[in-house]
Amino acid sequence: MTKSNTSETKAEIKPANPANFKKAISTGQAMTKKGGVTKAEVARAIYDLVKDEERDVIVQVFIEGCGLTPKGAMTYVYNVRRKLAKTS
Repeated sequence: MTKSNTSETKAEIKPANPANFKKAISTGQAMTKKGGVTKAEVARAIYDLVKDEERDVIVQVFIEGCGLTPKGAMTYVYNVRRKLAKTS
């Protein structure tokens, strides 16, 4: 049984807009460091920057920008999309 290397997974992700990808990650990290905000609030704030990306790209942004686990990031993507669909 082999484990997949996280650097291999990271290398496969190619955002359509690399500038927004990096901006979303840095914004999320800055919000997290500042404190006083939940991970859900950070995820909702940075989702607008990457909403047009593929799900895997958004998950990677949530992992790096919010400090989530891969499974947690998938849950946050689902929840953010569901919340936005209700408000639309």
